[in-house]
Amino acid sequence: MRPSIFDAYPDVVCAVSVKHSDSSKPPFFFNQSFSIGDKPEHVKHNRKVFFKELGIDGNRVTYQRQIHSTNIHYAKEPTFFQDSDALYTDIREVYLGISLADCIPVFLYAPKACLVSGIHSGWKGTRSKILTKTLHTLCENYKLAPSDFICYIGPGISVEYYEVGKFVADQFEEESKYEKDGKYFVDLKKDNYNQLLKAGVKIGNIEVTDYCTYRDSDIFHSYRRDGDKSGRMLGIIGLRALSSKT
Repeated sequence: MRPSIFDAYPDVVCAVSVKHSDSSKPPFFFNQSFSIGDKPEHVKHNRKVFFKELGIDGNRVTYQRQIHSTNIHYAKEPTFFQDSDALYTDIREVYLGISLADCIPVFLYAPKACLVSGIHSGWKGTRSKILTKTLHTLCENYKLAPSDFICYIGPGISVEYYEVGKFVADQFEEESKYEKDGKYFVDLKKDNYNQLLKAGVKIGNIEVTDYCTYRDSDIFHSYRRDGDKSGRMLGIIGLRALSSKT
């Protein structure tokens, strides 16, 4: 699944994997994670298929162990970061991988700086404003303004299916939650969208997908829906080498 907002920039690679039953059997389907009990050879095969479809070298992907933090790391070369939830790079052919199964992925691109970023924002990261903090870090480090960024909020759980306890709901602003019949729901996509707007990103520079990982079960994995039987998607963003013909 590819966003359209980067279509004007052919050197930007950005996509989220989906279930692909032709090459991986249930319950994990086109799983991209080694950490959920799927057979390693299946994961390697699935990643190989996904990266081939994107036209990128799988050895050039940076990964992170996501812990629902506000930890942000710069990838100057393909590597693996412990304890991280946001990545950025200004190096071409270094691709950033975000593991997904309900949390909100956000992908940023700043053409002026040839800079990309991938953020994993679950309820804890959203509450702690990891997206706002990442934008601030990038603006500070690269002398950019938020209006310089083009942004994609990818598939995650929608508010209708994200029921939480009152303790969690109380940590969010009123515009990002609602109560119905004594139940509390948080809109993580809306909160991240509002973070972008409040930071100064232009409305026209933001794309938000309507897809829901929980509802659209034929397309996406969802940990809340499937529990331990849930696979993981992989979100990728990066910049091709200028000489690439892929």
